[in-house]
Amino acid sequence: MIVLGIETSCDESAAAVVAATSSGPKILSNLIHSQIAEHLPYGGIVPEIAARAHLDHLHPLISRALSEAGIGLREVDGIAAAAGPGLIGGLIVGSMTAKGLAWAARKAFLGVNHLEAHALTIRLTDSVQFPYLLLLVSGGHCQLLVCAGVGRYIRLGTTLDDAVGEAFDKAAKLIGLGYPGGPAIEEAARNGDHNRFALPRPMKGRPGCDFSFSGLKTAVRQIIMVGGGLDPRGRADLAASVELAICDALADRTANAVDWFRRKYPEGDALVVAGGVAANKRLRERLMKLATDAGLRFAAPPSPLCTDNGAMIAWTGIERLRLGLIDSLDAPLRPRWPLDPGAPPRSGAGVKA
Repeated sequence: MIVLGIETSCDESAAAVVAATSSGPKILSNLIHSQIAEHLPYGGIVPEIAARAHLDHLHPLISRALSEAGIGLREVDGIAAAAGPGLIGGLIVGSMTAKGLAWAARKAFLGVNHLEAHALTIRLTDSVQFPYLLLLVSGGHCQLLVCAGVGRYIRLGTTLDDAVGEAFDKAAKLIGLGYPGGPAIEEAARNGDHNRFALPRPMKGRPGCDFSFSGLKTAVRQIIMVGGGLDPRGRADLAASVELAICDALADRTANAVDWFRRKYPEGDALVVAGGVAANKRLRERLMKLATDAGLRFAAPPSPLCTDNGAMIAWTGIERLRLGLIDSLDAPLRPRWPLDPGAPPRSGAGVKA
């Protein structure tokens, strides 16, 4: 089974070909065009610029992905594209391209939930069986979920305001570091003192699994305003303090989820982290210790597969195709598409998913 995957939900144009073989999944090609240069002057993602960049780069990427995989469109079994959640302009470009190719080649079309693709990436890279506990952390989302099967998710907690990736981006901008904020803060933090600045750990110690990061951003702004700016040492120390505060908050909320998961799903044996922020080394170390102490296996995709990519879309297409979950060519796009539709609504950014 071979699927072509297309990812255009945000600011990465990506195409990949993945095969399910008798010896396991195999990534035949995985190409990404990063739009960081296009958005860097604005300090964040501009939706219109993102959509136009997808138009410019997607078709060449698809051609190259098929060529590197050594196959033609006739040899794929399905064409998958991110159909949400995400920026509507990008979703239109990717999904309409995939639908057109599927119609022309008479192949199955698979509209993929971008969040589910992150959730299932670990099954592409590691032998992780359902159910497992997932911490999904990215620029737009911060959630704790039980992954019980393809299309079957139970949300234990979500952000009440900013997603963790947003918190990194906004803090990095305040400190005077580069974009995207997560990698910039991690790089600066390597030479910083994590304990110099006292920052809040939002929600830490409270019951439940929800997150909040807006107070952390406010504290960073106040430190800079009171101090009259930062010298290079101050920037490194504040970056390190932000990184530690975020990892502490994530670990605390995840610990509550681990306790619940161990009670309700004793057959589950894995704690998984996915999404762009999952590439952070300090966070991985904290979660690995948390999992080990709880008697769980810790698993995370390789860093290149944590950020948005076509391979995760193609693999999710394979998972769905195996179950006969094929979409019609008039399947809708969903800028907001929760993995657990039955979860209670949350205020602020939490309503995204």
